[in-house]
Amino acid sequence: MAKGEGAESGSAAGLLPTGVLQAGERPAQVKKEPKKKQQLSICNKLCYAVGGAPYQVTGCALGFFLQIYLLDVALVGPFSASIILFVGRAWDAFTDPLVGFCISKSSWTRLGRLMPWIIFSTPLAIIAYFLIWFVPDFPQGQELWYLLFYCLFETLVTCFHVPYSALTMFISTEQSERDSATAYRMTVEVLGTVLGTAIQGQIVGQANAPCLQDHNGSAVASESANRTYSTASLKETQNAYLLAAGVIASIYVICAVILTLGVREQREPYETQKTEPISFFRGLRQVMSHGPYVKLIAGFLFTSLAFMLVEGNFALFCTYTLGFRNEFQNLLLAIMLSATFTIPIWQWFLTRFGKKTAVYVGISSAVPFLILVALMESNLIVTYVVAIAAGVSVAAAFLLPWSMLPDVIDDFHLKQPHSHGTEPIFFSFYVFFTKFASGVSLGISTLSLDFAGYKTQGCSQPARVKFTLKMLVTMAPIVLILLGLLLFKLYPIDEEKRRQNKKALQALRDEASSSGYSDTDSTELASIL
Repeated sequence: MAKGEGAESGSAAGLLPTGVLQAGERPAQVKKEPKKKQQLSICNKLCYAVGGAPYQVTGCALGFFLQIYLLDVALVGPFSASIILFVGRAWDAFTDPLVGFCISKSSWTRLGRLMPWIIFSTPLAIIAYFLIWFVPDFPQGQELWYLLFYCLFETLVTCFHVPYSALTMFISTEQSERDSATAYRMTVEVLGTVLGTAIQGQIVGQANAPCLQDHNGSAVASESANRTYSTASLKETQNAYLLAAGVIASIYVICAVILTLGVREQREPYETQKTEPISFFRGLRQVMSHGPYVKLIAGFLFTSLAFMLVEGNFALFCTYTLGFRNEFQNLLLAIMLSATFTIPIWQWFLTRFGKKTAVYVGISSAVPFLILVALMESNLIVTYVVAIAAGVSVAAAFLLPWSMLPDVIDDFHLKQPHSHGTEPIFFSFYVFFTKFASGVSLGISTLSLDFAGYKTQGCSQPARVKFTLKMLVTMAPIVLILLGLLLFKLYPIDEEKRRQNKKALQALRDEASSSGYSDTDSTELASIL
C-alpha cells in the first residue's frame, strides 16, 4: 500500500528462527533471490473489474424497481409482493453457501476452478431475468410466476457472483495488486449501478403507469374501480420494462465474455503442495470460528441493511412522500454518478489513512444527509444536493467490504495454513448473511406499507403510508449505521496487522516455491508462522 511498501517487499527471513532456515544445511535456498512481484496489467484489472457489472446492473434494477413494478405494474397486492420479495431474498441468501459448498468440491480444470461456473450460468440467468419482467396473461397464479423466476434468477446469478467474488484471491498473490484490482472492480460495479439505474429508470420513466382520481379527489389506479382506466397505457409500461430487461441482459452477456477471455486464475504456490482438500463442513467451522471474519460481517451486516432499506424503498419514497413521480429515476442516477466519481477518492483515502478509518468516515457521512431528508419539506433542488452528497457514502459502502475481506482471508491462511479452498466459503457466507437480513427487512418494509393502507398503483397515498416510507428511508437506516459502526470497533485487523500478515504470507509463499524444501519443512515453517 502507500506507506511502508518498500519495507514490506523486503525479505521476511527475520520473522523466522535460524534453525528452520538452516534445516538440512541448505543455505542456497535461503539466499535465493526474492521472487519478482506479480504485476497485473491495466487490461487484466479492467477485464476482471468488468465481471462485477452484471451482478450490479441486475441487482440495481431489481433492488430499486422490483417492488414498485410488482405493486403498480403487475398489480400484485402488497401482502403478496412482500412474500415474493422476502422469499426471493431468503432463497438467494440460502443459495450462496450452497454454491460455495459446490465450488469447494469442484476440481481445477483447464479453465480453472471458478470460471466454468461463470460461463455455464450466464445464458440461463439472462433468460430467467427477462421472465421476471414479463407479465403473464393468466391473472391467477401470477404470484407463483414471479416467485419462481425470481428465485431461479437469484440462484443462477449466485452461480456467477460467488465464484467471481472468490476470484479476487486468485488473480494475484500480491496484497497491493488485489487491493488495486478491487478498486477497479468497485469503480466498474458502481458504473454498473449507474447503468442499471439509467437504463431501467430512463426507459421505464418514458412510460408512466396510469392513475386516475376517484370521486373523493384522491388518486387511485384500480381497473375495477374506474372504467376509464387506460389498459393501453399499462401495456406500454409493461413493454418498457421488457425493453429495459432486454438491454440489461445484453450487458450481462458482454461482461461475462470479457471476464472469461481476459482473466486467468492463479493457484497459490503453497496450495499446490496439499493433496487432501479440507471438507466443506470442517472448513465452515473454521471460517465461522475465525474472530476477525465474524466481527467484519457483523459490522457490515448492519451497514449493508441500512443502504438496502434505502434502495428498496427509495422509488416509492420519491414518488409518494416527496411527490417527485417523474424525477426519482434522475435522483437515482445522481446518487450513482456521485458514487462512481468518488470511488477513486476512497481508494486513495484507505491507502493513506487505513481501512478502518475509511469505514468510520465514509459510512457515517450518510447520517447527516439522512437526517436532512427526514426533516426537510419537499424541495427538488435540495433533494438533488442530498442525493449527490449521499453518493459519496454509497461509494464507501461499495468499496470497503470487498477490500477488507481479503485481509481477513490472509489472516486465516496464516492461522490455518493447511486449510485451502475456503475462499468461496468466506465470500458466500458474507453474502448469505447480508442477503438474508435484507430479505427480512424488505419483506417487513413492504408488509408495513400494507398495514399502513398502501393503495396499489395509486398516484397518491394516505399520510400513514408517507410517514412509513420516510421512517424506512431515514430513521431506520440511521440506527442500523450507528450499530454497525459500534461493531467495527471490535474488528482487530488494522494497518500494522496487515503489514505483519503480508510479510509472513510472503515468507510462506517463498518457502512453498522453493523446490529444495520438503513437505516436512513446509509444515514446520507454517506452524512457526
